Amino acid sequence: MNKANQIEMTRWLALGSLAGLIVLGLAWEMWLAPIRPGGSLLALKVLPLCVPLAGILKNRMYTYRWVSLMVWLYFTEGATRAWSERAPGNYLAMVEVLLCLLLFTACALHVRVRLKNTPIAATGDAA
Repeated sequence: MNKANQIEMTRWLALGSLAGLIVLGLAWEMWLAPIRPGGSLLALKVLPLCVPLAGILKNRMYTYRWVSLMVWLYFTEGATRAWSERAPGNYLAMVEVLLCLLLFTACALHVRVRLKNTPIAATGDAA
């Protein structure tokens, strides 16, 4: 697989897992297993996930870097709720953990592929 295909594959995997986290977060807190019947304001937790959508669509390296760090907040929430909630909330939390791992992997691989064989001067690092 060539470099361009790897970049596109990781880009779409990142975009898909990010969109999955957004949809899951909204559905979880509004309809599937809300804390209160009828939904809760906890659904607002997906707003920070909407910010990197434009950067990933525009293939911005900086976005992939900070999303790979931000996703661990959602991973922590998912892991905590997977252990502390009853069904179906714990199953939704496990899906959140899986989507977070996919998003992190996609971002890390994307950055790695794009930086591979890149001259040091182009990355901004000084020797």
